[in-house]
Amino acid sequence: MADQESHETTQDGIAANATKAPEVDNDGAKASSPISVSQFMMSNKAESIMWLLRVFTLVSTFFFLFPIFGVAEGGYFYQRALLANALTSVCRLHQRLPRFQFSRAYITQALLEDSCHYFLYSLIFITSYPITLCLVPVAVFSLLHATAYNRKILDIIGPNSIPWMRSFLDKMTMHQQILFKFIACNEILLMAASVFMLLGGRAHLFLPFFYYRFMTLRYASRRNPYCRTLFYELRVATEQLTARPSCPTFLQKACHKVIKLICKLAPGS
Repeated sequence: MADQESHETTQDGIAANATKAPEVDNDGAKASSPISVSQFMMSNKAESIMWLLRVFTLVSTFFFLFPIFGVAEGGYFYQRALLANALTSVCRLHQRLPRFQFSRAYITQALLEDSCHYFLYSLIFITSYPITLCLVPVAVFSLLHATAYNRKILDIIGPNSIPWMRSFLDKMTMHQQILFKFIACNEILLMAASVFMLLGGRAHLFLPFFYYRFMTLRYASRRNPYCRTLFYELRVATEQLTARPSCPTFLQKACHKVIKLICKLAPGS
């Protein structure tokens, strides 16, 4: 027994020394083996793919807003941005959901995820007439979700590398709630924009109905309550505005009817 314990102790010591060996340089001092950016990305393939897709979404949005290669090419960048966003949402859904099952329970669970919401969002608008407002939530979400990965890459490059980028990422994190509210505001405005597009002949008949289903999912979202919160804040602000004596009677009645209609269409009402 004593010989066996001594043999196991010797083996453990050899394994420990083998583990620590890369941390010792020729002079006997400890030296850490730095990891490169490419090694980090290869060790986190799923996160790296989503990060690249988000960067591609931002680049495509930029070239759509600023059609350097021509107006016709800008329309293709609009579709590319939505396609990249759809692929990012699919990758995120693959991480969050169990193995695919063709069942009602699985679909119900998928519809609770924000990634599924924006996968459907991309499918709704990818074949429609290009709308600048449509790419705003996609671009801001890509920018927000890429922040943590960007910070990891900067830490690998160096603790004080690219200070202006670190400052920008810190400001993004600081104003995260404001940006989420800004996205929710765009989502609400797009509901009205889809109706006007239909009346103007620039959207298919089912666009407002599909987008309404998207809005009900966003309103009932568990992870992102900003859409629901913004609806409440807009209702309170409208009621305070119409309660003023200087507000015309016809405007009061119109606002109250719109509020009742929205409350009626809201999920769970």
